[in-house]
Amino acid sequence: MKTLFIINYWKWVLLAAIGLSTISCNKFLEEEPRNSTYKEVYWKDPKAGETAIAGNYALLRNALMDGFYGVGNRYYIYGDMTPDIYIGINRDSYSHPEIGKGNWTSNYFAQSYGNWTVFYKTIAMSNIILKEMPLVSNDILILEQADPEAFRKKIMGQAYFIRAFSYFMLTKIWGDVPLVTEAYDDPISAPHLGRTARIDVMKQIEEDCRHAINFLSWGYKTAAERAVTANRGSAYALMAHLYLWRATTTDLTSNNPILSDVHSADTTINTLLAQGGYALTDTAKYGDIFKGRSSEGIFELNVSENTLEGSSAHIGMKFLNNSFIPTYASVADFFTKPAYLSSHFYKIEEKEDWVWHQDIGQWVWETVQSRGLDTLDVRFKNNFVNYTTDVPVCIKYSNIVFRNPGQQLEPYNSNNLILFRLSDIKLLQAEIALYQNNPSRAITIINASRTRFGGDPSSLLKPGLATTEVMKEYMIERGKELYLEGHLFFDMIRTRTYSDHITWLTEARFKQGGFFWPVDPRLFSENRLLVQTEYWRGKI
Repeated sequence: MKTLFIINYWKWVLLAAIGLSTISCNKFLEEEPRNSTYKEVYWKDPKAGETAIAGNYALLRNALMDGFYGVGNRYYIYGDMTPDIYIGINRDSYSHPEIGKGNWTSNYFAQSYGNWTVFYKTIAMSNIILKEMPLVSNDILILEQADPEAFRKKIMGQAYFIRAFSYFMLTKIWGDVPLVTEAYDDPISAPHLGRTARIDVMKQIEEDCRHAINFLSWGYKTAAERAVTANRGSAYALMAHLYLWRATTTDLTSNNPILSDVHSADTTINTLLAQGGYALTDTAKYGDIFKGRSSEGIFELNVSENTLEGSSAHIGMKFLNNSFIPTYASVADFFTKPAYLSSHFYKIEEKEDWVWHQDIGQWVWETVQSRGLDTLDVRFKNNFVNYTTDVPVCIKYSNIVFRNPGQQLEPYNSNNLILFRLSDIKLLQAEIALYQNNPSRAITIINASRTRFGGDPSSLLKPGLATTEVMKEYMIERGKELYLEGHLFFDMIRTRTYSDHITWLTEARFKQGGFFWPVDPRLFSENRLLVQTEYWRGKI
């Protein structure tokens, strides 16, 4: 697939190692191929593994946060903007509101969010590391590493994890995708590749996760590695999500999950909880979770100004107004939809009132229930302000550092990109319980979460609810806990609750895979084996 591999093999190593992963693809295409001399020199440097894996992380961050042609925040676009319930838009020059309507056929969407090149850049770097690290001699590594073999495994384990995570994103977004696990010495002559069935892609993800688990260890050697360096726990978290995605999306015509995968997710999570060493963050320090490296962080990408890696394009800045960044407008570009707040952070209020009963033809004085806003929940209090207006402000990612603090100029967001954390994994246990027809266990898990965050007691679920009702409440709890963390659209697909929140995704469209994105048509020009996503054929 030449579109994926036309960039020179060694250019990847060099650029990733020196952190230039944001240079445009067009400039890459203009470069003349470099001969193999640089390869022989690069991997004789005992620090080559460290610089290569640092480049791999940089490419992954770029894929999730910056995207193709400067399009930012694609991780959140796929996971949070697709359902038209979470994010409202005041100002936008790229028609992003159309995403929440399921209309992804514009040239802009196809050429930006429909282009998967950024993910394959990351995968190409992983493939290079996995090919070359086994060939680096211990005589070279011993110059920097006390235990060369342990170092080799740590680098390769991270590369396996990054490749697995990249393919997991690809298959969730596009379904069937080209599967590339080989690093080509001559990328110009690399073979054309068609789209591989998503079930086979998921098998590869599972295999990569198992390699990562075998090569990596629990915990971290230094505080600097915490959460931002993949370890065994990161691989277990990814594998748990993989099993549930595979259990529920292998056959889109069926609403019955594959129970063997559900069981695998259950045992995987049990191992993670027992051996991972993670702990829920004290709710009094709730905001620390999103600054990064908290006790419950399992895997996240560094976006910290402590290391001058803050972001001026983080989606959190789209939600902030001039109360937080003086040079911004009084109304932010994005806002939290009031309907999301009222449907998720609710409490049950009771009062006595007259009620007309048609069946008996008279008024009756009785207790009447209505819904109010649960402002006691820690997540509500910490994440949202101006919630009585039409444009509530989300401050979940409002850790802003000014590089010119005297004049409050050059604002950079210093909130890590949280991909897996303990609260997410613990809530998945409720979903597993529902698939196992155990709603009472699911209720216990959901209520424990609501109690922990100090929600109004009336929001607690009563025993005896039907499985379908508990599933809806489970998704509400996921919505409260994981708002703007890139999970919620995919949660709706897994749980088949999409019809509660996504008007454009009909059952017929769902069964056709109409929630998968179209592929940028420009990618077809150099690969005759590549075809458009099935639902979008003839539409784009």
